[in-house]
Amino acid sequence: MRRHRIQLINPNTSQAMTETMAHTARAIAGSRVEIEAVCPIEGVPSIEGHFDEAVATLGILQHIREGEDRGVDGHIIACFGDPGLLAARELAKGPVLGIAEAAMHVASLVATRFSIVTTLPRTVIIARHLLHRYGFHDHCAAVHAIDLPVLSLEDGSGMAQQKVRDFCLNVKHQDNVGAIILGCGGMADLAAELSDTLEMPVIDGVGAAVSLMESLLNLGVTTSKWGDLDFPRNKGITGPYAACLTRPSP
Repeated sequence: MRRHRIQLINPNTSQAMTETMAHTARAIAGSRVEIEAVCPIEGVPSIEGHFDEAVATLGILQHIREGEDRGVDGHIIACFGDPGLLAARELAKGPVLGIAEAAMHVASLVATRFSIVTTLPRTVIIARHLLHRYGFHDHCAAVHAIDLPVLSLEDGSGMAQQKVRDFCLNVKHQDNVGAIILGCGGMADLAAELSDTLEMPVIDGVGAAVSLMESLLNLGVTTSKWGDLDFPRNKGITGPYAACLTRPSP
């Protein structure tokens, strides 16, 4: 079985968060998987709303194109809002996974009900939109916000991580669910510890996406190019957007 190269795209510009997620991804990945972790040089330092997602999407698509040029086998968009996911799937030959969708799929396989613990209150609404879009609304008991800025997870104090731990413990007893999903890529390194502490599955989307991606690649399953996820039509795109367009080889 050949080696697989998976590109992990952090859509924000935080190199520290990219490294946190890359460490988690590499710990999960099998021995025949190579993780290439990237983030844009320009864009938003954190993604905490619709505007941030819109700004970040251009950087995501540029990384998709560059990854395709390098010959990577699959791509993971490592932001819980799954920004630009369908557009990325149009560009890529291989599979593209978002960490929110991956986490919801995995949680639904090990529990009949799950809750999501995310960062800011406004991202609760975004998470609920995704639950409806992916068909998991009836599986989710609640979406909770810690009221925690994303970048506080990388300030080195450990206070944000402790807030996540305390909040997840409360959610376990309050919601009476079988699993908890961590609703931010910056929480990726907490899942294993929390699973042990809470004695229940705590799902991180980065690890879930890596495992699902590896399975898809082993199965030889790629993004369907029949229908709406076919490659974008070649047209006269101008300006910086033209650099994002991948034109498949004939």
